[in-house]
Amino acid sequence: MLIRRGLLSLAAASLLAACAATPQLSTYLAGDRGRLRRTILGSDRPLNAMERRALLANLGPSERQDALARQMALQQALSESPLVSGNRTRLLRDGGQAMPAMFEAMRQARDHINMEYFILQDVVCRGESLTNLLLDRLRHGVQVNILYDAWGSRDTPAAMFDALRAAGARVVAFNPVNPLVTRVGWSPNNRDHRKILVVDGRIGFTGGINFEKVYENPRAAGMPADHDAMEAFWRDTAVRIEGPAVAELQKLFFHNWRDQHGPAVQPARYFPALRRCGDETVRVIGSAPGEKRPLYFISLMTAVLSAEKRVWLSTGYFVPPHSERKRFHQAARRGVDLRLVLPSHTDVEAAVYAARAGYGDLLEAGAKIYELQTAVLHSKLATVDGVWSVVGSSNLDRRSVVFNDEVDVIILGRDTAAQVEQMLREDMAHSHRITLAAWRERSLGERLLEWRARLWEYWM
Repeated sequence: MLIRRGLLSLAAASLLAACAATPQLSTYLAGDRGRLRRTILGSDRPLNAMERRALLANLGPSERQDALARQMALQQALSESPLVSGNRTRLLRDGGQAMPAMFEAMRQARDHINMEYFILQDVVCRGESLTNLLLDRLRHGVQVNILYDAWGSRDTPAAMFDALRAAGARVVAFNPVNPLVTRVGWSPNNRDHRKILVVDGRIGFTGGINFEKVYENPRAAGMPADHDAMEAFWRDTAVRIEGPAVAELQKLFFHNWRDQHGPAVQPARYFPALRRCGDETVRVIGSAPGEKRPLYFISLMTAVLSAEKRVWLSTGYFVPPHSERKRFHQAARRGVDLRLVLPSHTDVEAAVYAARAGYGDLLEAGAKIYELQTAVLHSKLATVDGVWSVVGSSNLDRRSVVFNDEVDVIILGRDTAAQVEQMLREDMAHSHRITLAAWRERSLGERLLEWRARLWEYWM
């Protein structure tokens, strides 16, 4: 979760860094279409043309196949990260599902545990703390490597990391806030917002859920009357992956480990042979501002541009750059069923007001906007035309596009898309729908709060 409780202090530090511009989608869509590749990996090799056609035939009705194939080829051409077939995925709706699943996977670890998280705290799941679980695995010879964001985990007591280091874990802070201890060039804006857990190189987790205390809050906590986000239930989503795509999460982990000059890790079977174990085709996207490749931004906008029937999504922070907002507006204008599930309250209320300030043009274009009432919405979900879905760490804001390292998983398949749509339907049922008439009649006080929030929009 991108905790913005220290928004003003971070913004002040950010003034020391050069301003970064949001990339223009046209830059990435104007290339040589003839050079686009349609690379889809199987468990041990790229699929041939016949295998690709058979795979695509299972992804949707025949009238959509050509559009989907073009989208897949375009996205593949934007990055070396492949589409990987033969995976089993399981969506985890909230902390109540995700934490037990992640703890159980780590408890069963026999070789290694790799963790990369924006916020890493000593959470407790069913009576067992994360620290004690990891210490137990270390005593049994399991290698533990941890990469945590120094800003996001700034409230975590150093004693937790010290205890793990003393037991043999390799622990690295991403981009330390103190420039005197940084391992690479100091850049106070750039943060590691990823959530990656890989166990034995065979099971991977990612999504929006951090190892943070707020996920211990039960569903019954709902939204407190005083809207205290730290005491509320958090609606978030993670995904568990088995199959060849797990190696792509592992590669991202080690890429950032090397970039942060992490110490040599102990030998382990980090990249075991991974067999086909399901029917999902997955693409793991790792966006990094230092590489100037906003891969999730490009992938999502490509999906929105190609949408024929519907685009449904939810995000914890909806302050999209102009180019993203323009694509959503265009999709709604041409009749796509655009639905946005957004928070009514969150850990930084300014983000909610900044989002509301921009509702008008989307509502006028025909978009449907829902604000969740019964929880803090933090999930990052999207689905397009019943075949394309994404679960990840990227919000729809400038920070995720320009400043953060992010990880997002695109899943091609009707089953996952149906699950995402059902999750969003349930969220809509617990939401207040914002109408254009009500938005136009909001109070002067609301408008002033929106105006003030927009002053800080660039840093959100």
